[in-house]
Amino acid sequence: MNTDQIWQAVDAHRAGLCDLLAGLGDDEWRRSSLCADWTVREVAAHLTLQQLGPGAVLGQMLKWRGSVDRTVAHVARLRASALTTEQLIAEIRATIGSRRHIFGGTYLEILCDILVHSQDIAIPLGRRLDVPADAAAVAADRVLSMRWPPPLPSVKKMAGLRLTATDISWTAGDGPAVQGPMAALLLVCCGRTAALSQLTGDGVGELTARLAPGTAAGRP
Repeated sequence: MNTDQIWQAVDAHRAGLCDLLAGLGDDEWRRSSLCADWTVREVAAHLTLQQLGPGAVLGQMLKWRGSVDRTVAHVARLRASALTTEQLIAEIRATIGSRRHIFGGTYLEILCDILVHSQDIAIPLGRRLDVPADAAAVAADRVLSMRWPPPLPSVKKMAGLRLTATDISWTAGDGPAVQGPMAALLLVCCGRTAALSQLTGDGVGELTARLAPGTAAGRP
């Protein structure tokens, strides 16, 4: 995918997520997401913070809570409390068509965020929001090769395994095989154990042990 195609995928997924969010009941907004210790509402609030400039990022750091992960969570919870449901949806929808990204990041992180966080919201609610395989492949390549921002802890757990998509031509790594839909492979690369049931191969048992409850990434 070229840059234009990636942004088109981001826009399409933002629109789909906004439509999904608009149909949620109050109880669903309070439900736990796939991201450990984050509610659906908090994940949605986090997605309104993907276009911050240098000053706004510095403002977040002034709310420091001892680590980047805890600080990001704190800021998202403040925003989740400050904005109404309608405002959260409107702010995400307002990013459609924009090519801005957060200071210190790139458009590839924006792609990863919207693809993975949409599933953090949809899957535990029993909702469906399909992830395009080609976009998921680009996101997985970025996740597995990331050096800055710091990679997710789950990335190290992919070492020594050969990941192979069954719906697109994509492979990564060497070792016992882990096969499945590209979207599921992206999710496990990001520590989401909910996708393990979609995978097959000799390496699935090892991967399952590595991503056992309590070891999956808590970062959004």
